[in-house]
Amino acid sequence: MFRFVNASHSPRYLTSDIPGIGGVLKAEIEDFVVEEVPLYEPCGSGEHVYFQIEKRDLSTFEAIGRVARALGVRPHEIGSAGLKDSRAVARQTLSVALVSPERVSQLAVPGVQVKWVTRHGNKLRIGHLRGNRFVIRVRGVRPGALDAARRTLAVLERRGVPNVFGPQRFGVKGDTDVVGRAFLHGDWKAALDAIVLGPDGPETPASVRDGRAAYREDRFADALGLLPQGYDTERGVVRALAESRGDAARAASRIPRNLRFLYLSAYQSRLFNLCLDRRLETIDRVGPGDLAYKHVNGAVFAVVDAAVEQPRADAFEISPSGPIFGYKMIRPTGLEAEIEDEVVAEEGGLDLQRFDGVFPGIRLKGERRAYLFPIRDVTVAEDGDALVLSFFLPRGCYATAVLRELMKTDTPTSPSELPEEPDEEPER
Repeated sequence: MFRFVNASHSPRYLTSDIPGIGGVLKAEIEDFVVEEVPLYEPCGSGEHVYFQIEKRDLSTFEAIGRVARALGVRPHEIGSAGLKDSRAVARQTLSVALVSPERVSQLAVPGVQVKWVTRHGNKLRIGHLRGNRFVIRVRGVRPGALDAARRTLAVLERRGVPNVFGPQRFGVKGDTDVVGRAFLHGDWKAALDAIVLGPDGPETPASVRDGRAAYREDRFADALGLLPQGYDTERGVVRALAESRGDAARAASRIPRNLRFLYLSAYQSRLFNLCLDRRLETIDRVGPGDLAYKHVNGAVFAVVDAAVEQPRADAFEISPSGPIFGYKMIRPTGLEAEIEDEVVAEEGGLDLQRFDGVFPGIRLKGERRAYLFPIRDVTVAEDGDALVLSFFLPRGCYATAVLRELMKTDTPTSPSELPEEPDEEPER
């Protein structure tokens, strides 16, 4: 099942004065249904075949891999508009070139059903969708949940949904941001310690406890022999330390590039969440010096006259933006600048140029991210001890942010992996 546990880097709730509904998510695959809303309709002609699939209990990558094998093409030849949750019923559109519609319509792929097939003139690419429509069942809710849900959703419809980075950004142990912070400050040993070590509880295998004990004593060869398979990242760090004779900087440089990027990105996300938390009371108000985010295209501009721009914020044309810190991120003035400066000071200072080359080949330019996103077409109904919610979110927005406000618990976990984000984010 899927529940929430409080996380230290999570902001407060916008609707903190309304009780949470509690409950669990994804007890059954059918409890979470997501369907893409396309940016455009296929025209019916062209060399690309568009087709909608319904996948169950599969990641988008797994579904594309199975479809590609069945069609005899490479996975990168399959176009898609975004990622969809694995533990869910998810309907999304794919495309493939130079394959007949008849072959696509006759696909027999485990976990995947083809719903419709047509043609179009171009390959489907990431971001080619307007948003996603969700139907979600929350089981085992608290007494009075329907009233609480209606009140919470009314606030979110009026003020917007806080655009928090959810727990999937911070890893299974919830500490990828800790590793990223240590990297950025050049504290290589602290970063490696955060990766290898963890809270040892009754369920921690004895071999893991023994391996971590050996690591603490700098017996890296022994630690490598003790840590079991499945702890691949930890084993990689320990192996690098053993081969470099304890040189933490060299060992850090041998962590796979995609993981190093993930750790730094997680720290950016933590800083954004910290700033959002301080902006919560005025999160739907633009002020002088704010960098307002245009929801239509992601552009930002400096607010000069708040009275002129506030009606656009009320209509969700624009929202105040927060920092994804990087070496080229533009800075606001006014209240938002004060908030960001306070957060940076409490983090021990932050040299933005460190985002440019803390590791060779990793350059994080930074950007501005909207503090809010709109929620549309909302309904909620009781069904026994469950609530059934339906709503539409623009592309790139997380259903988990909505559910967080409703359930008032915090970090999602489930019997499968943490949920995928609905769409890929732009490169930072």
